[in-house]
Amino acid sequence: MENEWSIHEVARLTGTTSRALRHYGEIGLLHPSRTGTNGYRHYDSAALTRLQRILLLRDLGLGLAAIRDVLNGATDDAEALAGHLRWLREEKNRIDRQIATIQTTVRKLEEGEDLMAEDMFDGFDHTRYQNEVEQRWGADAYAAGDAWWRSMTDVEKEGWMIRQQQLAADWATAARSGAAPGSTEAQALAHRHFLWLASVPGTPRGASAAPTSHAASTSPGLSKEYFVGLGEMYVADERFAANYGGVEGATFVRDAMRIYAESGM
Repeated sequence: MENEWSIHEVARLTGTTSRALRHYGEIGLLHPSRTGTNGYRHYDSAALTRLQRILLLRDLGLGLAAIRDVLNGATDDAEALAGHLRWLREEKNRIDRQIATIQTTVRKLEEGEDLMAEDMFDGFDHTRYQNEVEQRWGADAYAAGDAWWRSMTDVEKEGWMIRQQQLAADWATAARSGAAPGSTEAQALAHRHFLWLASVPGTPRGASAAPTSHAASTSPGLSKEYFVGLGEMYVADERFAANYGGVEGATFVRDAMRIYAESGM
């Protein structure tokens, strides 16, 4: 009998979670090779090969729907993995550029040198998410967001990134504190999250999302479905969950966002 690994063994070996593996199965991305009478899932070498490709593509920035399309469109694992390897090398080059950029920033800060904004973003290429954004929310959404990003100065871009990082850090802190998703603290963060998303052109709007008491009258309303769906994506996609301290933190964010939306955001 061919070797098989239980879902818990696979989770341990890959550094992912059993929950993520089950989710991959639910969306048709990775089916177990066998499910035992006790309901435990088992994976053979072919399944592990597919999982390796999933994890590579996820780390390259593809969403789960896009990964499924890529895998279903290729029949030769060796050829497909060779293609992934090329992409991985490109990603390594980008990360190496990011490391060099950040090292320069740290050195200049430590030595009291002036920072040059034009030197601070080598390797930070937002366009690598184009396919995923277009697939999730349409080409118009990407085009609007891309035009907005390119219109910003380097100083404005830096400020927006700092705002994003601070919001994620505050979410993670609130999750660790044991606050309830419906608490005043969590709902204040959900409101900040709403305003942060609403500031980006191209994010889906909807009639159901007209500003009420939650949002200032000058802030465009987001689609409720988009806002709630984004929270779900934070949990399902480990790239995003990592921003909030992992799946547990992302679950807290998702639940708080859903409560905020259902209260008439």
